[in-house]
Amino acid sequence: MGLDQLIKKCKKKDAHAQEQLYRLFCGKLFSICLKYATDHSSAEDTLQDAFITIFDKIHQYKSQGSFEGWMKRITINTALQKYRKQKVFEIINEDLIEEVEVEIDEEQISLDYLLTIIQQLPDRYRLVFNLYVLDGYSHKEVAEMLDISTGTSKSNLARARNILKEKIETNQEPYIQSIEG
Repeated sequence: MGLDQLIKKCKKKDAHAQEQLYRLFCGKLFSICLKYATDHSSAEDTLQDAFITIFDKIHQYKSQGSFEGWMKRITINTALQKYRKQKVFEIINEDLIEEVEVEIDEEQISLDYLLTIIQQLPDRYRLVFNLYVLDGYSHKEVAEMLDISTGTSKSNLARARNILKEKIETNQEPYIQSIEG
């Protein structure tokens, strides 16, 4: 069964089609949830909530644009909803922190480690980092999505990069010392 047919059946609340759609996209959408969550369990909850919304609003999808992109936006918005209600962002009135480039020795830093240190970022930094760096939104879009200023988005991104850089450098130090020693 093609994706268009699957979507049509899901619009008719066909449970078998919903299960097939879930199985088809749960892996990709779960990876999005993991980026925004602080742990695996929270990511699972977000995925479940996202699929509930997807199935509830699937009739609104008009076959214009990518269906996967439509589901991705719902998943990101679902992940952000819990943070919108909290006061996780500080109002910042200061000069922007200098942009930091992080160089990664891909042979020494695993993807799991990167995901772990991203998940450990404070909420306000993790959300901006994920939206801007990993999902490609502009600072203006990030600011609108999180109801913050563009300057706050830029500042939080710079702070997130600084924290990640420190953790990556700290993680690589023992390896470098063992080579030199």
